[in-house]
Amino acid sequence: MSDPYETTEAHLERLLGRALNSFDLPDRLVERLGTALAHSSSLHSTQHGPAAGRWRETHRHAYLLADGEPATLWELVYRLEHDRATRHEVFVSKAEAALAAVRLFGEDPAAARDFTLMEEAEGELGDHGVLSALFAASSPVQHREYAVEQSADHARRVLRRAENADRPGEAIARRLTSAYAHRITQAFGTRQCLADGRGAGFSLYEHAFVLLDGSELSLWEVEHTATPDGRHMCEVYETETAARGAMELRARVR
Repeated sequence: MSDPYETTEAHLERLLGRALNSFDLPDRLVERLGTALAHSSSLHSTQHGPAAGRWRETHRHAYLLADGEPATLWELVYRLEHDRATRHEVFVSKAEAALAAVRLFGEDPAAARDFTLMEEAEGELGDHGVLSALFAASSPVQHREYAVEQSADHARRVLRRAENADRPGEAIARRLTSAYAHRITQAFGTRQCLADGRGAGFSLYEHAFVLLDGSELSLWEVEHTATPDGRHMCEVYETETAARGAMELRARVR
């Protein structure tokens, strides 16, 4: 976490001092950053890979310069497989930071070759579009990309709307109070089937969370209309197996 009382000068010195590639920044940009009057830092995204200890975060550092113009640096913070050392690199655009992630995490070189076109399209696609295009072009190695949002509140809302008696208990709810990022994935699209002789729709969603201790935790939400009056109902489970088992049961009996 950044110190809210840290001066902009001290913040910039600390950022450039820890970055392994700060010497790659344009000299003119570094000179202009030296005139910064104010700054703001935020965690933009976090990605966890399947390998032990492997993760990365992207931080956005925005500055207001003395000439009234803004400037932004993108910091990539990461650990590699089976290596507890935390490394920092800094870039002038999010596109460059994303491309560095391709290089560092051994993803498909084709993604790097095609990235020039993605970077040129950044103004049209927007930040989220560029990152989506980048990771879509990468290899089958699975990376879980999370949005840094009000994730603890999102977890509370998911648990609050669960109507099943065997929903996750207090222990899971307590762990999720430390959630700081999350992602939602539809694991099973809306399907219609017969339940007790009537049509019913089922959907399955994974709500995956990153906790402050670095661990990941998922809630599995079943949305369905296999109710006596056909109303919409939400159920939440700790595992995908339990959630899919509940869908099969609801499809047979109501």
